[in-house]
Amino acid sequence: MMFQAVSSLLLLSLFSVGQGNPKYDISVSNGGELGEWGPVEMCPDGSHARGFSLKVEKFQLFGDDTSLSGIQLHCVSSNNNGEYSIQSTEGAWGSWTSPVWCPNGNLIAFRLRVSPPQGDGDDTAANNIIFMCSDKTILEGSGQSWGTYGGWSQSCKIGICGIRTRVEEYQGKGDDTALNDVKFTCCKNPSFFSTSP
Repeated sequence: MMFQAVSSLLLLSLFSVGQGNPKYDISVSNGGELGEWGPVEMCPDGSHARGFSLKVEKFQLFGDDTSLSGIQLHCVSSNNNGEYSIQSTEGAWGSWTSPVWCPNGNLIAFRLRVSPPQGDGDDTAANNIIFMCSDKTILEGSGQSWGTYGGWSQSCKIGICGIRTRVEEYQGKGDDTALNDVKFTCCKNPSFFSTSP
């Protein structure tokens, strides 16, 4: 009886490993460190992100620049049955750009353009983003040009299906940076996980 119970547990464990956890976060190493992480927001079951929009503040000349304030993902199901948009925490500044879409497939990897702390200068943190689609198309957002792009995140075979952003809240008379960093959830089988796009 004991042997049968242990055998059943072993088979159940092997089945679970075979199924794998279908969700993993992908991130980059150059994100800003200010602010708090917001909630994870997910595409509806069976859908992945095929496009994105950015919330961007225009150049303020003599004012306080925040640049990138939010990222929105546009999710589509595999049968193209409708579109659903998701976003995590966003800053208060700027306006949303028009969606940018993968010609085919889903968003699978990203790079983040970040300006490091400026000391007594105007800090902006994250300023723009580049995505790679599963058909290898590269899509760049309409953010600001400050800072530099870091390396690619890890990539996934099927596509991105969730988002979590790190945003600094309004600083009053202080220097506002808004969006600092982002993580995306990748829906896939772990065996398909790779370390470069």
